[in-house]
Order: sequence, then C-alpha cells, then structure tokens
Amino acid sequence: MSNIWTRIKDSISADLHNMLDQKEQHNPIASLNQYLRQSEQEKEKVRKLVERQYKLRDEFAREYQKAQDMADKRLKQAGIAEKAGEEEMHTFAVKEHEEYQARADRMKTSRAEAVQQLETLEQKYEEMKHKLKDMHLRRMELMGRENVAHANQQISQVVEGTSDKLFSRFEELEQYIESLEYKVNSSYYRSTFDSKMAKLEKELQEQTN
Repeated sequence: MSNIWTRIKDSISADLHNMLDQKEQHNPIASLNQYLRQSEQEKEKVRKLVERQYKLRDEFAREYQKAQDMADKRLKQAGIAEKAGEEEMHTFAVKEHEEYQARADRMKTSRAEAVQQLETLEQKYEEMKHKLKDMHLRRMELMGRENVAHANQQISQVVEGTSDKLFSRFEELEQYIESLEYKVNSSYYRSTFDSKMAKLEKELQEQTN
C-alpha cells in the first residue's frame, strides 16, 4: 500500500515539475518573481537568526556578570571566614568561588564566540541584502526590456497585419468621397440650371426689344 502511495506521490510531483518547467519557459519573469519571493523569505529567516544571536550575546553577557559577581562575593567571603577561623565556611566559600568563576569564564568565552559569530552573520546578511537588491534591480531592467519587446511585437503585428487592409480602406474612402462630390456637384448643377435658363431667356428678350 505504501508503494502505491509513493508512486502516486512521485507521479503527481513529476507532473507538477513538468508544469512548472513549461510555465517557466513561457513566462520567465513570473518564474523570476517566484524565486525572488522565496529569496525574500529566506532573507527574513536569516534576519530572525541575527536578532536571536543578538539576544544570545546579551544573555551570555548577563550570565557572565551574574557569575562573576557571585565569584567575587564568595572570594571575599572566603577571606572573611579564613580570618575568623571558620574553616568549614571558608571551604564552602572557596568551592563556591571556584564554581562561579568557572561559570563566569565559560560565559565570557561563550559571549566572545557569540560576538564573533554575530559579526560573521551580519556580514553575510548584508551581502544577502545587496545581492537581493541587485536581483530586484535586474528584474526591473528585464521587465523593461520585456515590455519594449512586447510593444514592438504588437506594433509589428498591427503594421504588418493591417497595412494592406488600411490602404484598401483608404482607397474605398477616396472613391466614396469622389462619388459624393460628384453627386453634390450634379445636384447643384441641376438646381441652378432652371434659374440660369430663365435669366438667359430674359436677357435674350430684352435684346430683342
């Protein structure tokens, strides 16, 4: 049963990868955007690690200071007990001093390591931010080039695909205008013919008289 589910899962996974590969080929900018979103998520994870390292550094510093204060306190108490002749209290204070001092030394070393690790993390984090910024700018440049390419493609399709049709439409329009002008002129000639004839007839009668 588990083998069947494994085969089904592998089949679905393979289909999904093929679909994503095809999508990437058809739309590389969308694929780049997805990659950048993932990179931003990774950057956020690193930022949180850097913040955590800051907290660890401060915690090591606090623990170091607490242990060192107790070590100094027990050392002072050991001296007082020794002067007072309290051997048991002196022994206890010395042992406590050694334990606290060892803890303080360990916390001091841990803090120093945390500081060094923090510096390395910050450097890498800054490098990551610069690279991501460069990638965002590069994406903008690619989008600009893609827009120009699409615009040129659209222009070419319009010019090449409709040029013959446009010239044909212009010819039809010119013929229509010429026909309309002829009709207008003919109508104007007819409408003025009678008045011109009446005027001409009147002029001839006057000449006869």
